[in-house]
Amino acid sequence: MKKPILIASLALLAFGCSQKQEQLDIDKQLEYCVAQATKTLDLIPDDSSMIPRNVPHGTAEWTFVIYKDWTSGFWPGILWYLYEATGDAKWKDEAVHFTNYLKPLSEMSAINHDLGFQVFCSAGNGYRLTGNGEDKTMVLKSADTLATLYNPLAGTILSWPEHKHDFQHNTIIDNMINLELLFWASKNGGDPALYDLAVNHAETTMENHFREDFSAYHVIQYDTITGQRVKGITHQGFADETMWARGQAWAIYGFTMVYRETNDPKFLAFAQKVTDVYLERLPEDMIPFWDFDAPNIPNEPKDASAAAITASALLELSLYVDSADKAEAYRSAAEKMLLALSSEKYMSKDQNTAFLLHSTGHHPNGTEIDASIIYADYYYLEALLRLKKLKSNEPIIDTDYKIVNANNAK
Repeated sequence: MKKPILIASLALLAFGCSQKQEQLDIDKQLEYCVAQATKTLDLIPDDSSMIPRNVPHGTAEWTFVIYKDWTSGFWPGILWYLYEATGDAKWKDEAVHFTNYLKPLSEMSAINHDLGFQVFCSAGNGYRLTGNGEDKTMVLKSADTLATLYNPLAGTILSWPEHKHDFQHNTIIDNMINLELLFWASKNGGDPALYDLAVNHAETTMENHFREDFSAYHVIQYDTITGQRVKGITHQGFADETMWARGQAWAIYGFTMVYRETNDPKFLAFAQKVTDVYLERLPEDMIPFWDFDAPNIPNEPKDASAAAITASALLELSLYVDSADKAEAYRSAAEKMLLALSSEKYMSKDQNTAFLLHSTGHHPNGTEIDASIIYADYYYLEALLRLKKLKSNEPIIDTDYKIVNANNAK
């Protein structure tokens, strides 16, 4: 089982030590994001709380959603990141407006498992940048709500509570990202028990959610009564045993974040394992097809969102690994992904007002295929900001908020 990972690691070292790559003009890309987001704001009626979710393939019109949609936190998160990038109060005002629209999520019972995406990307960034107490309260309340979905028998948070079955406890790989909400709350005035809950979820996921090659299942079904693992399946990948690209990206990002929050070396080791299998199988242009095992590659849709998520995660992971060569390989891979996403092929430009083209949401369901999707834009912008800070030797994540940006943070 170790041999494929060894091969992947050697390939990474060679990749990282290849000839000097083209440099990304980060400021230019940030200016592009500002321009595109400005156009999107102009499309939203004044005083409206409609939240952009996607631009379907072949159109220029945004599909808008309400605050209950699982993607609702990404647009206000983008606005907060633009405020961070520019210091322009315009973006802060817009971010506050859309973040406040999501406040009911912190005041109602859990309607889905994605409160981290919804609330931490919005109010979490708002509190980080402004210290607004209402944002902090929103985060803490939402963490308590998310915790109500935890099943101690299974050791994981329930996914899709609206589709709960008596004897079936579903947990999806995406849930790894929502753990950040729990970790932060446990360290910033919330219930300290949220920390253990998040660790238990990560440990159970590490044990049950992956194949021998460290590729992730989309969904693991647990028996609600016994808590035992039943089987692994997919909803958004090609088949149960294939490697769905965005699911693997969530794993890379999630376990990197869990190591940051726990400082437990087993999570760092695992983050590298789920990363290496992804990088080993990437096509030459560094942007994955929507599923690594889709049957008609290279004539399958790409998923720019998976590339953006992974690029952001790799910039952080590169800070933690002990090997200087591997750290450089991860950072180099992230920069190549961002270069590809910043190319004419992947930038939306005049086609629509999103940042990126060519993401795939739910291929088996026939939705958001080869589209512009809001979470691709969010993680692309996050990755640009992280890379800019990294190149300036600044913390990529604020010390008093999440982590410090240096290898001596270990």
